[in-house]
Amino acid sequence: MRFSIISAGVVAGMLVAGGAQARDQISIVGSSTVYPFATIVAEKFGQSSGFKTPVIESTGTGGGMKLFCKGIGVEHPDITNASRAMKSSEAKLCQEAGVEFQEFIVGNDGVAVSNSLAGQKFNISIAHIAAALAAELPDQGYGGEGAKANGLKTWADVDAYVAKATGSAASGLPAQPLQIMVPPPTSGTRDAMGELFMKAGWKKLGLDGDGYKKLREDGAAIEVGENDSLIIEKLVADKDMFGIFGYSFFDQNRDKVQSSVLDGVELNFENIASYKYPGARPLFVYVKKQHVGVIPGMKEFINEFVSEKAMGMDGYLFPAGLVPLSEDDFAKQMAAKNSL
Repeated sequence: MRFSIISAGVVAGMLVAGGAQARDQISIVGSSTVYPFATIVAEKFGQSSGFKTPVIESTGTGGGMKLFCKGIGVEHPDITNASRAMKSSEAKLCQEAGVEFQEFIVGNDGVAVSNSLAGQKFNISIAHIAAALAAELPDQGYGGEGAKANGLKTWADVDAYVAKATGSAASGLPAQPLQIMVPPPTSGTRDAMGELFMKAGWKKLGLDGDGYKKLREDGAAIEVGENDSLIIEKLVADKDMFGIFGYSFFDQNRDKVQSSVLDGVELNFENIASYKYPGARPLFVYVKKQHVGVIPGMKEFINEFVSEKAMGMDGYLFPAGLVPLSEDDFAKQMAAKNSL
């Protein structure tokens, strides 16, 4: 399909078509993980730039992509935040709607497997996560062979299964009921969990195929929304409960929760920056090119966000939990600003 190119003048006409007034405020949607960082940048921008503070909605990465790629015009957002890269299917939606975009990587994050400080700190493998959450597991020792419903009920069950499957020693996990809060399907953290923990953990178990994709529905995997604050409250209220969410939110709640050691690696700044931590991932911002120069302040907002003072080691996003990019990666993002 031919990619359509629409000039700024045509876009401006579309924005005021039907009597609607062009927006004078940037509209941003997307990831709940990137949301707090984008909000900080938006507030700084609104205070110092002379432009209005952008309006930001936490819709989840998948939800943000749908809104962003739907079209050009005042009714569509200008920017979407994402805790994973845009999928090919989403890029196709943008292409079909004539949406041109610029991708920016704004920092690094890590997916935490967290529980209350009152609970036991776990030292596990990503194979434990895959075995705990997959809807079906082969040969669990409950009679019969082949794929069948996951019958592992406790972390001790999971530990025994992983030890048998991988030939490694058991981690000594307790006979504690499996209760793991997982992100919703619209979340980029859910996609990252699927790729970094479920898929990679499935391979560690020596299993083939895509059985890792479907999560169990018997109460062990508890799907929750984009409200990370509510997840923290539930972890504090139940020391046997676990939750999966981004490092930045974990970092802001260290006085309440702890993160499991995965494959022998602690979740911390250094291990995310080096990508030693198995749940390390980049964070993204996507900008609608046709809205630049039409919606006031878009280029200036990106200049604020993709900058040393915001994203750098001494930047104002570092205390909020954003792990800065390497020098080379940061230089690439600075160069990408020239494409807007």
